[in-house]
Amino acid sequence: MRGDITEQRVDAIVNAANNGMRGGGGVDGAIHRAGGPVILEDCIARFPRGLATGDAGWTTAGALPARWVIHTVGPNHAAGQRDRGLLASCYRRALDVADELGARTVAFPLISAGVYGWPLEDAVAVAVEAIAATPGRVEEARIVAFQDATFALVQRAVEAQGAS
Repeated sequence: MRGDITEQRVDAIVNAANNGMRGGGGVDGAIHRAGGPVILEDCIARFPRGLATGDAGWTTAGALPARWVIHTVGPNHAAGQRDRGLLASCYRRALDVADELGARTVAFPLISAGVYGWPLEDAVAVAVEAIAATPGRVEEARIVAFQDATFALVQRAVEAQGAS
């Protein structure tokens, strides 16, 4: 869908976090700003040593309209981390965490497609493929695109996948 991930009324919002789990720029910064300091406090408590690339974990959502934030660390393509499997793992692990929490609706950003420099068309393809292929109890998984051009890419990829 086209919109702002911080405004999604879902059970869980996925955050494209960094390994340190202490907030950052892009989607990560927007989620921390909108959710308030309780998200950072929970990150520090739950992830004192950070989180590995490709893994996921959760915190409270603070002031966001969701119940939880599922944080996942994507590979930094710009820094030479180009393992597509790690990027797909972010989506699978986020959905696994959603199942553990009992979340039925989840909103995803395009992980690694911003400052981490993953090529946009491939980031979209990985997202759509990984979400469609991951079994679980999530009833609705949204990919939220902030820009019109990105939304159009996601929409085409979803239609090609046969998902809705």
